[in-house]
Amino acid sequence: MNSRERIIASINHKQVDIVPIDLGSTTSSGISAIAYNNLKQYLGINKGYTRVYDIVQQLAQPEDEILDMFNVDVLDVGRVYNTEEKDWYDITLPSGHIVQFPTWFKPIRDEEGNLNVYSEDGILISRMKKDAFYFHQEYYPYLNGYPENYDNITEAMNKVQWFKIAVSPWDHLNDTNFWEDLREKALNLRENSDRALVISSGCSLLESGNYLRRMDNFLMDIYTCPEEVERLLDVLVEQHLALLEKVCKAVGDVVDIIRFSDDLGMDQGPLMSPEVFRKIFKPRLALLCDYVKKHSNMHTFLHSCGSIYKLLPDLIEAGIEIINPVQTTAKDMEPYRLKKEFGNDITFWGGGCNTRSILNRATPKEVKDYVKRQLEVFAPGGGYIFNQEHNILPDVPPENIIAMFEAVREFSF
Repeated sequence: MNSRERIIASINHKQVDIVPIDLGSTTSSGISAIAYNNLKQYLGINKGYTRVYDIVQQLAQPEDEILDMFNVDVLDVGRVYNTEEKDWYDITLPSGHIVQFPTWFKPIRDEEGNLNVYSEDGILISRMKKDAFYFHQEYYPYLNGYPENYDNITEAMNKVQWFKIAVSPWDHLNDTNFWEDLREKALNLRENSDRALVISSGCSLLESGNYLRRMDNFLMDIYTCPEEVERLLDVLVEQHLALLEKVCKAVGDVVDIIRFSDDLGMDQGPLMSPEVFRKIFKPRLALLCDYVKKHSNMHTFLHSCGSIYKLLPDLIEAGIEIINPVQTTAKDMEPYRLKKEFGNDITFWGGGCNTRSILNRATPKEVKDYVKRQLEVFAPGGGYIFNQEHNILPDVPPENIIAMFEAVREFSF
């Protein structure tokens, strides 16, 4: 069983030979550039680069040597872009680590040492403070209210950091013949690797509202002026479907998994009642899933942090096949409960190691023991891809990263 076969079999809830593994195929299953630098130094790897492909979250693109070392089974299609040395330049982070940024991204360092990103008309849209690890959104286009019409929504989105500072392949979206080039590169990647392929398409609903209106406002709007929320969501769905049409046509028969992202939970429960989710968000999410299923061979993947136990039945009904990062530290997200109630209906992609207090603070032995306990619950019968709970953060010791993947390799059904 090769890597692609292993991933697809597990998504189809079939028992696999060994636990499938992800590291870096999505922007919620990766590793911070600082942690990656420290890992390579610990391993004595002096060649290659630490290339920050996700600027906002400061995530490194794992190199082939690391993917092979940890037996990773899945790849992000975006890695086929920005592959030449001329596409990158060195920059020293406030932490002192030397990494590389893509040449199209040139933040302005101010007198205090902060890195700032401005829109074409001079608005500060994003900032990474000198002692911070990530960029922070500074501008919300609809902060003062909803527009009368959405003729200029593309312009508004270009002032949101998550859209303006895009990850590959979307940083090349405006290239001539982008869609033909994407297909050619994806086909080449598939032909030269037996790993499964993922493409991230965003297609967020709640998150897009948060980015445009600001989270506190948008969450209140859901209850106080739902008609405005639905008017915005309908425009977003129209845009998402237009994107999905192009994605499915270009790589729907090449890529194995398409990733949506929409954080729906917090520590204690969903960000809204299940009833509100069913009324406002579920039908629109179902439209997106239905389109993918009718026009491609790709499996649908949703990234959502937090306690989403109460929403899982609706997400499954809407057409989501894979959920990530499986935040088992949140309320109602205990592994036994999730596997027992939903293990036959959805694939859990993550949940393999607690990143809040285990991966970053425990000993390597404690990490191993924890991971194996998680695998004993999640892995049997398929429907599981190993990954830690969200990204590996800067404070994680390299010894613990190695111990985590060793535990997966040592695990047997």
